[in-house]
Amino acid sequence: MRFWGCLLLVALIQGALAGTTGATDTADNRLVSVLRADQVWNAVTTTPDGRIFVGFPHLDGTPGPRVAEALPDGSMRPYPDAAWNDWAPGHDAGQAFVRSNAMRIGPDGNLWVVDTGTPGFGDAPVPGGAKIVVIDVGTGKVTRVYPLGSVTSGGSAIDDIRFNGRTAYVTDAGMPGLIVLDLRSGGARRVLDNDRSTTDERPMYAEGKIMVGPGGKQVRIHADQLEVSPDGRHLYFQPASGPLYRVETRLLDDPSVPAAELSRHVESWVDTPSTGGTAIDAEGNIYLSDVNRLRILKITPDRRVTTLIQDPRLEWADAMWIDTEGFLWIPVAQLNRIAPFQGGTSRVRFPVHIYKMRIGVRPAPNDHGAARTGPGGSPSP
Repeated sequence: MRFWGCLLLVALIQGALAGTTGATDTADNRLVSVLRADQVWNAVTTTPDGRIFVGFPHLDGTPGPRVAEALPDGSMRPYPDAAWNDWAPGHDAGQAFVRSNAMRIGPDGNLWVVDTGTPGFGDAPVPGGAKIVVIDVGTGKVTRVYPLGSVTSGGSAIDDIRFNGRTAYVTDAGMPGLIVLDLRSGGARRVLDNDRSTTDERPMYAEGKIMVGPGGKQVRIHADQLEVSPDGRHLYFQPASGPLYRVETRLLDDPSVPAAELSRHVESWVDTPSTGGTAIDAEGNIYLSDVNRLRILKITPDRRVTTLIQDPRLEWADAMWIDTEGFLWIPVAQLNRIAPFQGGTSRVRFPVHIYKMRIGVRPAPNDHGAARTGPGGSPSP
């Protein structure tokens, strides 16, 4: 389905595709700055007891921490330690972060980090680099690493992760497809490879302009955002430029379902704009950033789309997070302004911020860290 649930939203999307942002210049006082940094970040997650973890993607290949804990004094501590954040070419990529792209406190209370294994934007994953790293936040120790080399290729860019019981779903933004990961065995398999639902087929707009990468080629970000419904029955997912699709998880989880049949069961859900990140609450509402119009949309389970907030400070809102107190955390990444997308010269305006705003709804517990985080942490799946 390539249309919104109301004609006004159709008009808004048509305006976006024409390159007009319609963004407001008015700051909304519901949006509160929580953290600031002089490096571009794209991820934030929190524990129920108030600890904050952030991710620095370093898409331009520059050195620096990939994962950090934000301390009460505002400083950033490489997490879990300096060694995991000190990878360099020639070093063991299985025991360090090459390029973290997403993170979240999982339903087990552990910190899960998605490592693309790609040193910079457009690079191929280095051997052993593409992986999911699990860290016990009680002890600060890595408890498990899920290698993804068997389900990735030279064009892969592992992007994000969501949980559903003993299964995790992972997006590949480089080679269109989803990865179904068995959290017990570590076995992984690809589904919906090069499917219409995982392939980015339209321009990516940000702040009124089509995004282009090195060589002037239009940016294509394939399977990117994903969310699991609170009842665990559906996976919502999309390429970064939309639209949003959904499919029943029982079909994803069954390896005997033929590829063609799985594709037929994918539903086109909402025609979304160019997106930086999403989150889902306990009522099944999806929060989705519009990086062209600098706003956050709210999509209800019955597909009604409204604007939650529009603010000039939302300069590429990326992977959002809902905490246990009912706040939506919004990392502002300005990714469209980094050097690879600006002809080699960064136009990022530092400092970058992480904001939060009260939405009054708690997160979906099936895919979210509401577990204890004291000494000893939680067992791995």
